[in-house]
This record gives sequence, C-alpha cells and structure tokens, in this order.
Amino acid sequence: MTRTNSLKLRALGAASMLALALSGTAYAQDMLKIGVPTAMSGTYADLGNQAKRAVEFAIAEANARGGVAGHKVEAKILDTEAKPDLARKQSERLALEGYKVLTGVIASGEALAIAPMLDRWDALYVATVTKSDKITGDSCVRRAFRVNHQDAQDAAVVNPWLAGRKEQKWAIIGMDGAWGRGSGAGFKEAATANGKSVVAELYPPLGATDYAAYIQQIKASGAEGLWVALAGRDAVSFATQARQFGLLDSVFTAGVSFVTDNTVQAMGETAKGIHGIINYSATLDTPENKSFVAAWAKHYNGDQPSNFEGETYLGMQVIFQAVEKAKSVKPIDIARAMSGGSFDTILGRVAFRPEDNQLILPNYFGHVAETEGKLRPVVTMSFPAEQATPAPSGACKLQKL
Repeated sequence: MTRTNSLKLRALGAASMLALALSGTAYAQDMLKIGVPTAMSGTYADLGNQAKRAVEFAIAEANARGGVAGHKVEAKILDTEAKPDLARKQSERLALEGYKVLTGVIASGEALAIAPMLDRWDALYVATVTKSDKITGDSCVRRAFRVNHQDAQDAAVVNPWLAGRKEQKWAIIGMDGAWGRGSGAGFKEAATANGKSVVAELYPPLGATDYAAYIQQIKASGAEGLWVALAGRDAVSFATQARQFGLLDSVFTAGVSFVTDNTVQAMGETAKGIHGIINYSATLDTPENKSFVAAWAKHYNGDQPSNFEGETYLGMQVIFQAVEKAKSVKPIDIARAMSGGSFDTILGRVAFRPEDNQLILPNYFGHVAETEGKLRPVVTMSFPAEQATPAPSGACKLQKL
C-alpha cells in the first residue's frame, strides 16, 4: 500500500468516526424525553410510585420496539411531595433539562400550578391522575391535556348509580383541595338531582392522621350514606379508623379513588363491600387491555396493573401515538397532533375534545369483593363514553396552537 493510499484510508476512517459521533449526538438531542414530576414521598407516595412504574413500563416496551417513530425514549423522575410550589419548580427544572413532555402529576393543585407555565417552558403536560374540572375548565391551557377522568365524568356515573340507592341522607368527606372539593360538589349535585340530601360536608387537610372528630361528625349527622374522596395514605388512615369507630358498619360507604387496587391491599378486610367509581381495572374485557395486563404481569413478576398504573400507561400510549402522527418530538407539534385527535388505547379508540383537551372515556362502577382468592375492586356497572362524559361546560377558552 502506498503512503498516499494509507493517508486517504486514515482520513476516511477519521471522517467516518466523526460522522458516527455527530449522528450519535444528533440522536441524543432528538430523544423523546419524558419528565415525571410526581409524589415519591409524602401522603401520595404510593400513587407516585404507580405513575413511575407505568411510565417506565411503557418506555421499556417502546424502546424494545426500536423507539417511537425512530426516537429513543427516556424519562427523568423528580419528587414533588404532591406540593404545588415544589411541583412547579421540579417541572421547570425538568423542562430546562429537555424533559419537556410532562406527565405523572398526582394532585390537582400541582397540575393547576404547572399549567400556566407550559408556554414559557415550551413544554407539554398530559394529566393521567389529576381530576379537578378546573384543569380542563376555567384554568385550561392549550398545552395541557387530560387522558384520565375528570370530576364531571365521575359525577355523570354517580347519578344513575345513586338513583338505585335507598339511602336518603348523605355525608361527604374529601381532601381539602381542588380534587376533594370538586368531587364533593359533583356528588352533592347528583344527590340533589336524585332527591337526596347532604347533611354533612367535611374536608380534612391532605396528610391528616387523626380522623376521629370527622367520624364523630358523620355519625352525629344522621347520614345513611357516605361519599369519600380520599386517596393514598389518607384513604387507608380514614378507612381503618372508620372501621374501628363502627362507621363502616352503620353507614353505607362509597367513593372515588378511595378503594383502589393498592389501597384495598393496604386496608385488607376493612375495604370489603365498599362501593366506588372504578376508572380502570385490570379485569376490563377488551383485547387491548388483556394484552397489556399479560405484558405487565410478565414484566412485574405476576402483578396486575392498578387503576392509576392503567391510566398512566394509557397516557403514554397517547403521547407515543401523537409523536408518531406529528413526526416530531417538539412539544408544540405533539400538542397539535393531540388536539381533537383519536387514539387506540387499552380502553379502545378514544378521542380528545378540541373544546377543552379532555379525553372522552367510558367509566365504571363497582365494589370491593373477593375474586380468585383476592380482594379487589370489581366492576358491576359499565357506562359507554357518550354517557359517561358530559358536554363541555364552556368555561374553557383555549387559544389556538
């Protein structure tokens, strides 16, 4: 080989290595980066961990298939403690680090703190747990989308369920925040529409540990039925004390996010017979859900996905399909693909309402019972999406994307 040819080969090799390095850098910059500001400590830590597991599972699936539209996916998770101010700071940190597609937030107050900042951060937020009507109502923004059920959708299925209940006097207990008070207001409206009365409304602070005074007020009110809007550790603490004080034996009890898969495990026999809204269940009989549950069990050593894990996975399905439609990982392009779009999910094909960025979803009601030797929420009533999703309130005034 001549010295000239040798130099040419070396130059060609160096150029090839440089090209590979540059392409690798470009690929890294073109990743789909998911930011997960969620509660990894505090009252809602269990819910945050469920969101984390669902995000990680969805990403593992996507990357095993070669990514999403050719983009490798990665996530970064930061603890918000379910505190709005901290959620805003952590979300800004994620966005500044390039994790601009945000999801996994637990408390509605956190979502309401994040949403106004999305344009400034050039970010996108997909709600998978937060329920307050305000998120897709009077506080809506063009870059915030919700794939889980809002309070109004839950209230829509409470109405026909309540019509079949004999209890006339009801009490409400919910966390003192946007979600708890919103759920309470929705239940009260449904109760009034069905000729029933609400004789007590109680809103303890997030993270309360002693519910004795609230339980005594419910017992003293003469309520025959109780609606509960408590989640996570709050739900377990209240249910345990309510059973100890005999409340669950004397007052018919139901709720939303109260007896979920994980809280039922923590409550044990205390949860048996409690009724509630079931937004998602591993037992839902659709081909898509059966496939998801089987894959989840294989990945997580035989576990079944909880309701919050199912809803968060659904959110990841929507994000991935929007990226494929947009052929881009830029938040504004993903948002445009989501707006008014239809997506194939574990709940079937569902669509966003362009008026408020709320996904139109079926919904379910049931109670805690033993099935296959295990206590779990069991669906007994199903409502199709058109019945379970009321018309937009008109409070949302979205700007054009």
